[in-house]
This record gives sequence, structure tokens and C-alpha cells, in this order.
Amino acid sequence: MKTRKATTTFRMSVLLVILAAATAHAQGPAPDNSGNFLTRSTMTGDWGGLRSGLAKKGMTFDFSLTQTEVGVVTGGLDSTGRYGGRGDFYFNVDTGKAKLWRGGFFMIEGEVNYGNGANLYTGALMPVNTNQVFPVPLKSGSAAIPAVTFTQFLSPYFGVTVGKYNVTAADENEFAHGKYAKGDTQFMNTALNLVPAALFTTPYTPIGGGLVILPKKDPEAMIVKALVYASSGTATKADWSTFSHDDLSVYIEGRWRTHFFKKTGHQDIIYLHSNEHKTSINQVLIEPGVRELATKPGSWMVSCNFDQYLWEPQPGKGFGIFGRFAASDGNPNFIHYFYSLGFGGKGVGAKRPNDMYGIGAYYINASHPTLTTPNGTQQFLRDEKGFEAYYSLALTPWAHLSPDFQVVHGITPTNILAHVEQGVPLRKIDDPVVLGLRLNLVF
Repeated sequence: MKTRKATTTFRMSVLLVILAAATAHAQGPAPDNSGNFLTRSTMTGDWGGLRSGLAKKGMTFDFSLTQTEVGVVTGGLDSTGRYGGRGDFYFNVDTGKAKLWRGGFFMIEGEVNYGNGANLYTGALMPVNTNQVFPVPLKSGSAAIPAVTFTQFLSPYFGVTVGKYNVTAADENEFAHGKYAKGDTQFMNTALNLVPAALFTTPYTPIGGGLVILPKKDPEAMIVKALVYASSGTATKADWSTFSHDDLSVYIEGRWRTHFFKKTGHQDIIYLHSNEHKTSINQVLIEPGVRELATKPGSWMVSCNFDQYLWEPQPGKGFGIFGRFAASDGNPNFIHYFYSLGFGGKGVGAKRPNDMYGIGAYYINASHPTLTTPNGTQQFLRDEKGFEAYYSLALTPWAHLSPDFQVVHGITPTNILAHVEQGVPLRKIDDPVVLGLRLNLVF
């Protein structure tokens, strides 16, 4: 009954926004939050001048709500449609504009999710609905403050930073990341929002600190980050006791803008290393009653990503290509190699400047973990391939409705333990075909 009521609410929300947008002129948003209800950049507007007034003093607020209805059409584990949603809040303070002191930047993020995103019903390794992964996977109704950071620049080239970080904000990509890589605006599959191997090397919201370097003074032109943070941590807690010498991660990222073909592009390289002891993906459980799991000391991952406009009539508009590659230790990180490649665009002609679209594919070369018991040895996990296509229709500048299509190949049987211990035949799972509908509202 709750699922049916939530689905009805979602459909009514979509219908109301479509009806409201039917009278809107096909134009871009106002340069700020001013303008009428259907043409301004946010639903709630300028709050009678308060919002723009605060922005001039260095304080900005971002609110968004993303609702999704996702279902497995064929294959997978369950063909029932699932409704879910996630709300996001960002508050930023520029201490210079606030006339406090120069060079300081404070940021806090809050988020909550509810409902269900169908991720448990595909059988795939990668979530098909990233919007339902955060802040706590598999927990509906979870709320958290995943990021609280403070950065102080000591010169135009150099700054220090400390706090609790949202690692999904890294690994940016013009066509395959969205604003914060959480499936709100572009692709929905996690593998096409970021490098998934990173999530198995480091926690989602670690505590730590480090350096920020701007070799060209402009963070859009080039930025280098070097952080040390705890290898343990959860989105719902901020515990500095997790920061210890035998539980640390080193994170180094370099990102720079390119101009191949006289068009905008970006390159990004990330290196991650953790000295935390993690559970090994290969286990030998021979002695009856002994269930102590083997561990591996340390884990590492390196990744690179690129985006490149092929047609760019104006900055931030046009279409181009993107791609990512990652390699890891292979154990304890089961994603040994990762590849993704795709095509994306922003704007469809003068009358649809805010629409977005993309097609992408990914491949995960898994390490095939093994479990050895008195009954024999069995491999887990298969290599996984996935394809996704979406179109984000700008009903208004602050409301985007996105139909989404996905296919995943290489589903691992879910009854491997029963197969090893009881000789039960492996369950064959057909490739899931997934359809989704997403409504993103910016307040």
C-alpha cells in the first residue's frame, strides 16, 4: 500500500510539473534566481531579494529533490517497479565576500533518502540507481551530513583543507558525473557517474585534511589535491577517533582543462592508497566451525578520466565524448580493471538549451574471488558489462524529467554458497533490462 501511494505521488508530481511547464517559453534560465516561476533557475526564486543579497555576502544555498521510479522489465531477480527519492542541501560561505577574512571557504552538505531504488532486484554488481545509494546503502529513510569542510588559501596558489569529505565530488566529468555524481542529473548507473573501484578502496565520507594547489591560480584551469584521511568512517558519524596511523588513506588528484580541436576538455588522474587491513576476496574455510576470515594489508587504486567537446557553440553547451579507466590491486578490491566510454551533450538547439542526454557503456574486469571449503573451491563474481541511455528534458530550468534505459550483462548467480555446500545447481539469472524515470527539482 505504501509503495502504491508513493508511486502515485511521484506520478502526480511529474504531471503537475509538466502541466505548469506547458505554458513556459522555450528559453534559458534567468542569469540569477529572478524572473517568473517558469523561467528562473530555481523553483523558489530569489526569496524577495534575500537569496541574492546573501550571495553577495558570500553565502549560497542549494536545495534539490530527486524522485525516481525504476523497474526491471525482464531478467534480473524481480520485475516490480520501485519508487525512491533523495534530497540534497548545500550551504557555502566565502569568508572574503562575507567580510570576515580573505581566502576562507566553508561548505556543509546534508542529504536524506527514502523509498527503494530497485538496486537489489537486478542481480548486478553496479547499482542501476545511484540516487538510492547515498547516504547509506540499502537503508531507506537514512539521513546524514556527509561533508563539512573548511579550506583556507594562504596565497593565490596554495591552501590547506580539513574536514569530512564527500569523495563522490571528485572524479568530475562534463558528461558523466552530474553535479555531485549521485545520479541526480545525468547517468543513473554508478559505473557511469564515477570510478566504482574507488568506493571499495576508501569510505564515502572520510575525515582528514591536506593541501590544495592552484598552479595557474584558476581552479577551473588546473587543480591538485593531496589529502590524508581515515580509511574508516560512515556518512552518519564524524568521529576523529577513526584517524589513526594504521587506518589511513592517501589521496592525490590532478585535474586540468585542455583545448584539443580548440574545444574545451578535461583530464583527471587519481591515486588512492589505504594501509587498512581489509577482508581478502579469497577465503579458505577447511576446518569445520572455523569462520575466521583472511585479511590483506593495504589496498590501492589508480584512475584516469577525460571529457572532450567535439562541438561547442558556446561554453558549457554542445556535445562530446567521455571515458574512464581504473586499475586496482585486485585483492581486496574485487574490481581489478574498469573501463567506461560514452557520448553526451548539453543543450539541443536554441529552443532546448537546458536539455541533456547521454549514452554510455562500462566493463568491469572482476578478480573472481574464490571460496574453498571441504566440498571444493568455487569462484564468485563474473565480469560485468552495462549500457545506459538517458535524455533529460528540461520542463523548466529548475525541473528535469529523465527517461532512462539500461541493460546489464554478466549477472553472478545468487546461490553460490548453497551450490558449494549442498551441491544445489547454480541459478541462472537473465540479463536485466531496466527502465527508469527521474524527476529532479532544484529549489
